[in-house]
Amino acid sequence: MEGALQRQSEERDSGIMTTQPSADEVSHLAVDIGGSLIKLVYSSIDPNDGLDDKGKKSSEEFSRVPNDNNDYPVLCGRLHFAKFETSKINDCLEFISSKQLHRRGRWHHEASGQDKDIIKATGGGAYRFADLFKEKLGVSLDKVDEMDCLVSGVNFLLNAVHPEAFTYIDGREEYVQIDHNDLYPYLLVNIGSGVSMIKVDGDGKFERVSGTSIGGGTFWGLGRLLTKCKSFDELLEMSHNGNNRVIDMLVGDIYGGMDYTKIGLTSTAIASSFGKAVSENKELGDYSPEDISRSLLRMISNNVGQISYLNALRFGLKRIFFGGFFIRGHAYTMDTISVAVHFWSKGEAKAMFLKHEGFLGALGAFMSYETHGLDGKITA
Repeated sequence: MEGALQRQSEERDSGIMTTQPSADEVSHLAVDIGGSLIKLVYSSIDPNDGLDDKGKKSSEEFSRVPNDNNDYPVLCGRLHFAKFETSKINDCLEFISSKQLHRRGRWHHEASGQDKDIIKATGGGAYRFADLFKEKLGVSLDKVDEMDCLVSGVNFLLNAVHPEAFTYIDGREEYVQIDHNDLYPYLLVNIGSGVSMIKVDGDGKFERVSGTSIGGGTFWGLGRLLTKCKSFDELLEMSHNGNNRVIDMLVGDIYGGMDYTKIGLTSTAIASSFGKAVSENKELGDYSPEDISRSLLRMISNNVGQISYLNALRFGLKRIFFGGFFIRGHAYTMDTISVAVHFWSKGEAKAMFLKHEGFLGALGAFMSYETHGLDGKITA
């Protein structure tokens, strides 16, 4: 990322291009307001829209994907993605206001026959902060179901964007060519504050089959308590320099440095996350924040990987896609999840990740302008 915008925001230009819009087509904005993060997706036809006030590009560019068949009419122009901490929602509102994102497109509501300032929104915060959006921006939030948006977003990415899905093995990303005729069913594991596991059978056909409360919010919450870090990204950065073996009890610690070959456990396998803290006469201050963050990240990633594979096994699913802002393209997170899926499946399954992992819900909400009433009557 070449640069981050001010006030804990991060914006990037996806580079996803659809059909060229006509001169009277304008941008739309959709938001996904989660427990920890707010995610924004908006489109623009202005080639300079991804530039800051000095003309310097402040976003990362991804591959261009033409949509010659116009399968997604609402996705015209260039897509942009941004995120904010939910606790700093006023910064998000200021960002929207400064770019006039809420004024660029006026959505024609068929039920009333009137043009209204409406933003498509999903996530629990769409209910929690509806009054604040009305007060600060003068817009109403048109709430779209969270699970519908997640599935719609990932189906669009897997069907229309390449490269999008990839495996992460031994420190290497390998992009996967998706066979659109053999995509379904698959398991979507969305790791946000908590974790949802969704069996997807097709467009609009899905079932939430499992989940866990131990997710990104757990990592961030425990991390703040144990390390005094100020942000999720700071906690991730600390894990780069940590050594979880200082805190985790390994199989080798129990068996005198030896493997437990009879049941397939190596000496370096974790027998108990944070287990050494029980047997050592140390206080919290005796452990480095880096080691704590590494152990915590390893614990949660392993747990999610294991539960995900067990649910895939339960339904006979071979494809497992992981999304959500917990991952953030973080090498150690992806590696840990991949190793967990490989271990529990005995090599029969692979974890797959998504380049636009954190914006599935927001992208699905954006697309709902088309599926829930965008009739082309848009005015500036």
